[in-house]
Amino acid sequence: MKRLRPQPSDAIPHSFVRTLATTILLASALPLGLLSLVALRGLSLGWPLLMLLVATIAFDAILVARCLANVRALSTGTHPSRVLADAMNGPRVKLLEHDYSDADWSWQIDTAKNLTGVSPRLALALGADAGALEGRSFLQILAGETWETGNFPAALRTLADKIKYRESFKELILPVSIGGETLWWELGGAPIQDERGGFAGFRGTGTDVTAERHSADKINRMARYDTLTGLPNRLHVSEVVGDALAHAEQWRSRCGLMIVGLDRFKNVNDTLGHAVGDILLGRAAERLQALLGPNDLCGRLGGDEFGIVFNDGSDQARLEKLAQRIVEELSLPYDIDQHTLFVGASAGVAIGPRDGGTSEVLLRSANLALFRAKDLGGATVQAYEPQLHVDAEERRVMEIALRRALSNGELHLNYQPVVTGETGAIEGFEALLRWTNPQLGNVSPAKFVPLAEQARLIGPIGEWVLRTACQEATHWPSTVRVAVNVSFEQLHNRNFAKTVAAVLQETGLAPSRLELEVTESVFMNEAPHAVAVLRELMALGIKLSLDDFGTGYSSLGYLSRTKFSTIKIDRSFVQGAASNTPENVAIIRAVVALADSLGMSTTAEGVETEDELAMIRKLGCRKVQGYLFGRPMSAADARALFTGGARSAAAA
Repeated sequence: MKRLRPQPSDAIPHSFVRTLATTILLASALPLGLLSLVALRGLSLGWPLLMLLVATIAFDAILVARCLANVRALSTGTHPSRVLADAMNGPRVKLLEHDYSDADWSWQIDTAKNLTGVSPRLALALGADAGALEGRSFLQILAGETWETGNFPAALRTLADKIKYRESFKELILPVSIGGETLWWELGGAPIQDERGGFAGFRGTGTDVTAERHSADKINRMARYDTLTGLPNRLHVSEVVGDALAHAEQWRSRCGLMIVGLDRFKNVNDTLGHAVGDILLGRAAERLQALLGPNDLCGRLGGDEFGIVFNDGSDQARLEKLAQRIVEELSLPYDIDQHTLFVGASAGVAIGPRDGGTSEVLLRSANLALFRAKDLGGATVQAYEPQLHVDAEERRVMEIALRRALSNGELHLNYQPVVTGETGAIEGFEALLRWTNPQLGNVSPAKFVPLAEQARLIGPIGEWVLRTACQEATHWPSTVRVAVNVSFEQLHNRNFAKTVAAVLQETGLAPSRLELEVTESVFMNEAPHAVAVLRELMALGIKLSLDDFGTGYSSLGYLSRTKFSTIKIDRSFVQGAASNTPENVAIIRAVVALADSLGMSTTAEGVETEDELAMIRKLGCRKVQGYLFGRPMSAADARALFTGGARSAAAA
């Protein structure tokens, strides 16, 4: 409950003064009336009674005089209680704005800053006897062990200044060491005056706010630290980057920023769940911290990305060497819940203020370097270059245009023939996506397809490609297939098989005439969901083709688990074999033998010359694809190959 305070007014109402004066006069008139009555009646009072009556009249006279003086004081605002009220509410002596009932204890010091009139509650708060505290320096008690060293908290210096300059204060929070424990007190106070208006010391109140302070510290930590790894979060890292840049600017030096990302972390979350992913992030954080020095700060920026700030970035080669060591350390296997995980890592390095004068720009520069490292295949280190910013802006513009490409009708398909190795007869076409933008012109698939995957646009675009290709294939002879490339992102969608089935039913194309091409990344990423989708597709009667075999981390295990109809041999092996490179000849021969033993066919990609065709035939490849038999062509040109009964792409 709040206590009522005196509410001063500028003047006491005159009606109140008149009423009070009337009451006093009536009270004093009683003995005078009795004396007059006795005189009128001629009564004799006797000596004792007469003396008592005279004393009463004298006392009443003094009382009336004193009351009238008080009335005059009240009416003019000079009564002592009024002066006290004015003093307590005046600008110089006003204490705390909050109610005294909110305070734990009161304190008072004299002009020498020594405690006086120590209250029991203050003594209890300080853990000492009230008598022992009397006369001791208040500031020294609050300073504790720091009194000798002079290393006072800033708040204690503020308190000393307020007392020195006789200024009122409130809500001043400072740390106090009591019994070996640091507590937090909130103090307020104001100067007091003696009877003659001179400075008499200070009086105030104090409250223990340790619990509130700890709660505030906890909230502040939650706002600045990652709850999963315990590392500083993005906000904190950004602040430290700003401090490092300011220091570098001041001393004309350099600072460094490294952003490290796990290469295949998303696959761990998708396949084993977020619980395992969280443990993996914690282990990665521990490895990172073990590699860093005491002056380096490592934080988690979000997801699988970590930021490392170096106050000394003058030796870029040293930072890149450390980054390579970090990549190697994070790429070592992790044993988590009976799973051995290989995720790998990439790193981007930026130097401030050369690569960015603000924390935001420097973070962006390091991020661009990380993106380039991942684009190069991961497990590598990339330093920032100005060209990366140019490329990023181009990618941004391209992504905006790509998001409108499908609705604007800017996408189209070309078809490249796949023929038999012996006769050159057309067995099918591979559908190849092309994009022509009014401003950007013809954009290479090598640029926009990865962008579509990163921007999560490959789903709707891929479905459009599938539907368009299947619809076009219905215009070809019933023996000719159409091959459509499918990305890992599409296979990760568990409803993809249902989408394919719906497209086949809609277009009327037989499932056996559709061949879906996938790359080894489906298996390298260890995605059981994608493998399950492949099995659903095969159950529909759709053919599967393994593209770019041999260019990744090929494994014979997934060849035995997944029934592919075709293995496509990358052009790099074809060119090498045509140049009589023994290793490439041996690889092609081994792939052909493997495919034959598993009941699969082989297709040699990128055949451009008669010599290459002769070599491929000699090595036993059954199908061929390349410029020798036809470049990617429009749908109309592909249909024209079948007009007049022509079946040879070479003849066309």
